[in-house]
Formats: sequence, C-alpha cells, structure tokens
Amino acid sequence: MFAILGILIVFGCVIGGFLMEKGQILVLVQPAELLIIGGAALGTLLIANPSHILKRIAGGIGGVFGSSKFSKKRYLDTLKMMFEFLNKIRREGLLAVEQDVEKPKESKIFQQYPWFLKDHHVQDFVCDTMRMAITGGVEPFDMDQMMELDMEVHHRGEELPISALTTVADALPGLGIVAAVLGVVITMGALGGPPEEIGHKVAAALVGTFLGILLCYGLVGPMAAKLSKDAGEQNCYLHVLRVLILSFLKGNAPMIAIEMARRAVPAHVRPSFDEMEKSCKGNKGGTEQAAA
Repeated sequence: MFAILGILIVFGCVIGGFLMEKGQILVLVQPAELLIIGGAALGTLLIANPSHILKRIAGGIGGVFGSSKFSKKRYLDTLKMMFEFLNKIRREGLLAVEQDVEKPKESKIFQQYPWFLKDHHVQDFVCDTMRMAITGGVEPFDMDQMMELDMEVHHRGEELPISALTTVADALPGLGIVAAVLGVVITMGALGGPPEEIGHKVAAALVGTFLGILLCYGLVGPMAAKLSKDAGEQNCYLHVLRVLILSFLKGNAPMIAIEMARRAVPAHVRPSFDEMEKSCKGNKGGTEQAAA
C-alpha cells in the first residue's frame, strides 16, 4: 500500500511541478525513448542473471506492493505454534514429534497454521533442525552452527535478486544518456529544417535523460531498497526461531524458550509478555506449562 502511494507521490509531484512551470505534458510522452531505456534495462537484466534469479526478482517485485509478512500477529502465532510443539516434546519425548517433522502437512499442530506450511523455507528450517535433534548425538553448539549456516545461505540467496535490481537501477541513468545521444543524432540530421521540428527533437532527446534518472532514483532504486528490507525482516524472523529452538535444546522449559525468542523479536512488532502468555495459555496444556 505504501509502495503504491510512494510511487504516486513521486510521479505526481514531478509531473505536477512540470505543469506548474507551464510545461506541455505531451512533450514527456516519448514512447521511443521509453522503449530504448526500458528495453535496454530488461536486456541487461536477462544477460546478467540466470533464470532462478529472474524468477525471484519477479516474485520480489510483487511483494513490494504488499504488506510485510512478519507482523506482530505472525510472531505471536509463531510463538504459540512452537509453544504447543515444544510442550508435546516435554510431555511425550522427542520421538513423539517424529511424524510431525517428517510429514508436517499431516501434523495436527502445523495444520492449524497454514502460513507455516506455505512458507517452505521456514518449514524446512524448523523441521530439519528438529529432525537432527530427534536423531540425537548432536550438541546444541553444533545445532546452532547448522542453523546459522542455513540462515547465511538463505540470506545470501535473498541478496542476489536485490543486487541484480540495484545494478539495473545504477545502469538506468547511463541508458538514459544513450537514448539522449540517439536523440541528438536524429536532431543533427534534421538541421536546416523548421525550428519547431528541431526543438521537438531536442526535447525528445532530453526526455531520455530525464526518464533514466527518474526511473533510477524514483522507482527501481527504491524497489531494490524495499526488497533488501524484506530480506532483513525474514532473516530476523529466522533468528527468532533459532534462539527459540536452541534455548529448548539446551534444556530450558518451553515457556523460557518462548520468552527468550520474544526478546529477539524486533521492537516494532514485539508482542508484550502478557500478549504472549495469553496466546500460549490458549493452547492445550499451556496453562500447566506456563505455571511450571
């Protein structure tokens, strides 16, 4: 929502200021310049990136226009889900959740949280880690190293489409100059003609530079920055899960592990202790464990 509003403000203010100075809006309508800049930018993107990065760019751009997945409710639901999951382990032992981690889509616990089953990376992060805990023989320190490595690899993968989009943004002013130079070449060929025709061609050439700079700093660059922040939010979310799981594997009670994870939640979406406790006590067995 805010991304759409921001784009409208950027283009609205630029065009509005142009009109206030008695500019002719039709002068800015230069399909040829837009084709040169947009086509060249798309071409450089295709040249520099394999298909899996292109797919992630497309998916990421769609996410720019939506709200953050990692809201306070998402964190509360996560803490609630993990509290129920850890309580089952505390009551029945690690082997009791073997089927939950092997077939999460059939788990009665995880079925209550469709967002968890749809987010394959988060699902794998939790289930693969707990699978190793069930197997046994792995020290908490080594488990922590595994989770850290998983987070690092995932975050590096998230940075690839961001880097690609940033590169395109940096190239747009240069591609605008290319369009402007081509416009000057056309203008030189029209010398000796009517002044109005020469003026129109010069204006078209300058619009190429204008579009390149505007698209760089007013659209593509901010979109890359938003993708970077989204990747950071996901990394923070995985860090919360890492703190929670590691705390439990070290022998802490489920409520202690949940509270340690709550402290790791970013401040602007962190639920209060009362909100967390109320949410967890809504689970079967939650009241008994909270009092333990």
